[in-house]
Amino acid sequence: MTNLLTGAAGFIGFHVARRLLDQGERVVGVDNLSPYYSVSLKEDRLRQLLQHPNFTFHQVNIADRGAMQEAVGGLKISSIIHLAAQAGVRYSLENPFAYIEANVVGHMVVLELARQQAALEHLVYASSSSVYGGNTKFPFSEDDRVDQPVSLYAATKKADELLSQSYAHLYGIPQTGLRFFTVYGPWGRPDMALWLFTEAILTGRAIKVFNNGDMRRDFTYVDDIVTGILAARDNPPARKDSGQGGEAGGGAPHRVYNIGNNHPEQLLRLIEVLEDALGCKAERILLPMQPGDVKQTYADLTAIERDLGFKPTTVIEQGVPQFTAWYRDYYNL
Repeated sequence: MTNLLTGAAGFIGFHVARRLLDQGERVVGVDNLSPYYSVSLKEDRLRQLLQHPNFTFHQVNIADRGAMQEAVGGLKISSIIHLAAQAGVRYSLENPFAYIEANVVGHMVVLELARQQAALEHLVYASSSSVYGGNTKFPFSEDDRVDQPVSLYAATKKADELLSQSYAHLYGIPQTGLRFFTVYGPWGRPDMALWLFTEAILTGRAIKVFNNGDMRRDFTYVDDIVTGILAARDNPPARKDSGQGGEAGGGAPHRVYNIGNNHPEQLLRLIEVLEDALGCKAERILLPMQPGDVKQTYADLTAIERDLGFKPTTVIEQGVPQFTAWYRDYYNL
């Protein structure tokens, strides 16, 4: 099977690529190596993947229709796993057009590529828990309203879901959107809280704790996320399976699922687990909530467990030490 993987040099994309290659599959990776965070980290991920004979890579901006067509248009693709995006809620306040280009235009380019692939079995794409906005009903269910985003990032991810629904309806392209909940683990993103906290603690700097620490997140270990992505890929929806969480939605072969840990943790608890893993205490600077942020996320996994058999297995007491061990090794600490 040949898989087109966008965002292959990214955090989740790297782990997906490794799993696919370990299974003996071919992976065609696409990434623009955006400088949003360390390009050298992305290059280090790529170096590992390029050691495998079944991995090929194209440095391409997914919003560039011509470049994407030239890179992959002539290939026979069995599945597309579309993870490339401009990430980060807070950065969307500073550079909004980057989100429209990467997340909306880029998604549209991928949909058009999918439409041209006669042998395509399934397109799986990354959505986000951010689409739930300031939802106060917990846990978040796929049936909840998602039309009141509190960040531009969230708005672009909801736009992707709508674009995919329309292409599934118009062209019968089987698609599954996955709403990720706060993914962490080795080879993670330097803009995420766990990385920022680890870096600060090990360099003797204070950590910034927003909303005075009164926040909860459904922290989900990356290996669990990869398992869910591949479970989705291997189970494309039929026309009757359309909708939120696999429920009926007009007959188009398109589903949207939450994929998280189903166990929100207090931010202060995460810090405690991190302190134990590092063997040192953090100096904390308590700050107010940031614009575009939300107080709590909590994934209802009823639908994805029912349809795909997905069950996360990694608690933060296991996952955080694995991240810190990788971090120390990566930086030779």
